[in-house]
Amino acid sequence: MLEAPSASKPDLTSRIIRRFEHAIVLVLMGLLVVVITLTTVELVWLLVRDVASSNAMLDIEQMFELFGFFLLVLIGMELLATLKAYVYERVIHVEVVLEVALIALAQKIIVLDMSRSGAPTLLGLASVVLALATAFWLVRAARRPARVVEVVE
Repeated sequence: MLEAPSASKPDLTSRIIRRFEHAIVLVLMGLLVVVITLTTVELVWLLVRDVASSNAMLDIEQMFELFGFFLLVLIGMELLATLKAYVYERVIHVEVVLEVALIALAQKIIVLDMSRSGAPTLLGLASVVLALATAFWLVRAARRPARVVEVVE
């Protein structure tokens, strides 16, 4: 006669997988902290170097480089917040992922050399920005509580 599988086997497997996921996310968070720290140090170094070498007046190229690094730090912080939410709540917030994608795309656009980019590249970037912004707006609108309109007689 065949016996039904015990309930402890799936529970044990689930716990092992959950612990493995948790360990991987913690390793990723640690690596992300290292990357954010190094990027911040690089940003500070670039700023000090640029200000010292150009008598406090930055040219356009220097500002774009600094903004690019600034946005990289911001992207890293948002990714860290996403991983932290996953560890504590076991959920990935779509809003935060879309926000990170928008920031990453903004960083790409800021450092993009417009003289070397053709119309298809610019149209593609514009369509991705529009799609991400629309998705972000729709997610935000869906999370807002419905307004109740009272009829006054």
